[in-house]
Amino acid sequence: MALDRWIALIFIAFCCIYGYAAFFTMDQLLPPFMQRNPVWPSTFPKVLSVLGILVGLIVLFGLEKSAEQSEPSATDINYRRLHEYNLVQALSLLGLMVVYALALRPAGFLLATMVFLAGGSAILGERRWLTMLLVAAIASGAVWYLVQEVLGIFLRPLPFFLR
Repeated sequence: MALDRWIALIFIAFCCIYGYAAFFTMDQLLPPFMQRNPVWPSTFPKVLSVLGILVGLIVLFGLEKSAEQSEPSATDINYRRLHEYNLVQALSLLGLMVVYALALRPAGFLLATMVFLAGGSAILGERRWLTMLLVAAIASGAVWYLVQEVLGIFLRPLPFFLR
């Protein structure tokens, strides 16, 4: 089986678990006044899980590919040549995302986001350090300002020891 079908099978399994949680566990603790509402807090997760399963089944059964296409194109993932892809960059970015999520609360939004943006661009090959740090600082500051001041959602901007 091709790599895209394996990924679709894993995606279907994830959507089934997500759908089970949305359909059977999320609505159990709703207060009685919310049980008569047409839209519940689990409505969007239910729709997402059903659509995810449908999309996964389309990929799994190969319905998205045209019938006359028998030869794989250059953009298709060839699992036999997986070593030729930039797996180190992809896995490094995934690891950086995990570190960002774990460091967001103790390091503060501004510092964690600046390090994440600068580190991510360095992993992807950017070598102009001054430009990279300047863009990361402006972007994280702008997002913090919009979320904190415009939307009114509190984000701890600095590390916990600088309060």
